[in-house]
Amino acid sequence: MQTLILSCNTGAGHNSCAQAVQEAYHSRGEICNITDSLQFISEKASTFISNWHTRIYRHAPRLFDAGYQRAESHEDIFCEGTPIYKLLSSGAERMYQYIRSAGYDNIICTHVFPALALTEMCRQHPCLQLVTSHISTDYTCAPCTADSALDWYFIPSTSLLGEFEQCGLQPQKLIASGIPVRQQFYQRVSQEAGKANAGISPAHQHILMMCGSMGCGPMEEIISYLCPYLTTEQELSVVCGTNDDLRKKLQKRTEKYSQVHVLGTVNNVPQLMQASDLFLTKPGGLSTSEAMAAELPMVLIDAVAGCETHNLNFFLRNGMAVTANTPKAIADTTIKTLNAPVLLSKMRAAMRSQTECTAADKIYEWIYSHAK
Repeated sequence: MQTLILSCNTGAGHNSCAQAVQEAYHSRGEICNITDSLQFISEKASTFISNWHTRIYRHAPRLFDAGYQRAESHEDIFCEGTPIYKLLSSGAERMYQYIRSAGYDNIICTHVFPALALTEMCRQHPCLQLVTSHISTDYTCAPCTADSALDWYFIPSTSLLGEFEQCGLQPQKLIASGIPVRQQFYQRVSQEAGKANAGISPAHQHILMMCGSMGCGPMEEIISYLCPYLTTEQELSVVCGTNDDLRKKLQKRTEKYSQVHVLGTVNNVPQLMQASDLFLTKPGGLSTSEAMAAELPMVLIDAVAGCETHNLNFFLRNGMAVTANTPKAIADTTIKTLNAPVLLSKMRAAMRSQTECTAADKIYEWIYSHAK
């Protein structure tokens, strides 16, 4: 099979998921490429949609949440014939030409936007023989997923099968695979070795703080409460991602705390997780899945809401995380959890029970064994 993964640049999670699946295919010597699905509308449209998604997500989380809730309660806005559907499917013919010319016969979507476009393409070209699938990258059924018509839908957990069925997806098309993350997150090293590799004293407790690739949420406020709590034997690494303004502000705010390390964009997140005792993060679908694979307990920050509230509830419900409602309470909870070894052990055990095999491998094996 020749595989094409259709992703989009609305947040790093969809691309991270795509890379994890690509890794599984490449490890077996298979052809597997990733492309930005929004480019089939136009390059300008892709840039515009992605940039505005980042701006709203980072600077106006309440607006993002309101938009998501409206989409949940008015899913017909994505139905065939609506303006949004027409926009998202307007690149269907260009997508067809791209897929046909390259000889792809296995198409995987890591976002609902390409799933809708792929559905329209298949309607326009019913003779094209393809295996088509969609991977959910959040612990919920995203609005309008059921408006697509693909062969398979890979979902995060068996406990969510009922929700996806209620949204209108056929149960025989649902496969509980988990959310794919790269193999590095499953690698195990001793915590002492992990800390030494990351430049953290093996004798120290280490908190890793991230709020997505965009560095969003009340990170400044939380850090202002958290830093005074830190002892000389506790360290905090803060990853700001692409938010360079935040990085500069935090470096200035924390300059008197030698045990605080403020970072920008990094390429060693798996290693940082291996070096950590606790993960302070917003509940993005990929970041929480990566932490689960790494068996790293979490304190979750409900920074953006929308689909991430569903993620938060999933991890709370399954005993893999804790949370609080205000920046000060988040800081308090972080320190209490860090100093609660029994609770940390229970969280790690809960994560271990959810990761029997890697999601990317399961997806590969399912598609390969059920190919037309």
